[in-house]
Formats: sequence, C-alpha cells, structure tokens
Amino acid sequence: MRRGRRLSIDVGDARIGVASCDPDGVLATPVETVPGRDVPAAHRRLRQLVEEYEPIEVVVGLPRSLSGGEGPAAAKVRAFAQALAHGIHPVPVRLVDERMTTVTAGQGLRASGVKSRKGRSVIDQAAAVVILQNALESERTSGRPPGEGVEVVI
Repeated sequence: MRRGRRLSIDVGDARIGVASCDPDGVLATPVETVPGRDVPAAHRRLRQLVEEYEPIEVVVGLPRSLSGGEGPAAAKVRAFAQALAHGIHPVPVRLVDERMTTVTAGQGLRASGVKSRKGRSVIDQAAAVVILQNALESERTSGRPPGEGVEVVI
C-alpha cells in the first residue's frame, strides 16, 4: 500500500462531493460539497483543495451501469476527469468504478438519522467517502493503484 493522502471526487451535475483520507490510507472522511453547475469555478475549487491537501492522487468515481457498460454520464465524468488531470498535473487522476456508491451512501445516512432533505447537501460527500474507501480497499488487496489512470494531454 502506497503511503500518502488521497482525495476522491463524486461528480454530479449539481454538486461534487469531495473526501480525503489519512496518509496511511486507513480512513476516508468527507471534505466538502463543491457546487458543480459552474464547471470552471468547480475546477478552480478542486485545484485549491489539491494544493491544500497535497494528495498523492485524486480518485474520481466513474458511473457505470449495473452491467458494467458506460453511458453519457460516464462520458461526461471522463471529460471532467481529463480536464481536472490537466489542471492539477503532476498529481495523477484515477477513475474508479462507482456503481452503487450513492445508494450505499444514502442508506448509511438514513441509518444514521439524516433526513433526505437535509441529506442532499451531504450525500455527495458521503458517496465520495464510499468511493475512496473502495479504492483504498482495492489497493490494499491487489497491491496496485485502483482503477485506471487518466492520461494528461499537454
């Protein structure tokens, strides 16, 4: 397991959830929800978070269908991740499967007593936490970085 903090991002149309982990990669915690409708402003804020947290990589959740295919949402996230990778280079960006993370996050929030109306503001952060925990577990068990790397075209 590589040592170092990581950031994870759950990209949505309206909001972008962000989570981070400790340098040992043991525990993922929510960071903030970035407004997502203004994409340039969202990228600026994400670059600021990368500067602040100094991660060894940024993990971005890639939405796939239950059968593993990719649709328009995945294409949108790939484009977002490509632009992010260019903006935060040389910090690597990795795409990881995020199937069921929002569902898992929502169930966890409901189980802890968070009401759905109030939960909308934190569900994206919770989904980012689930994405990061899954990525950390994948690396721990396989010994390899999770998901697929995003190439930076300069």
